[in-house]
Amino acid sequence: MKVPVLHYRCPLDRSSSREDPESIKRQGWRDQHILVVSEEDKRLDFVEREFVRRLGERLYGR
Repeated sequence: MKVPVLHYRCPLDRSSSREDPESIKRQGWRDQHILVVSEEDKRLDFVEREFVRRLGERLYGR
């Protein structure tokens, strides 16, 4: 007899679907001025990526 495996759903995850990460970042910037950016983001040029890398290292270490 096969018993179905029940997956525990975390009560903190109240959403039934996942929101697009870019829209979450956009909303965070617009609402709370929190910027989330990867130094590998292809929309940035070399100088911007280097700035992000140095800022991250200064704030959080290597």
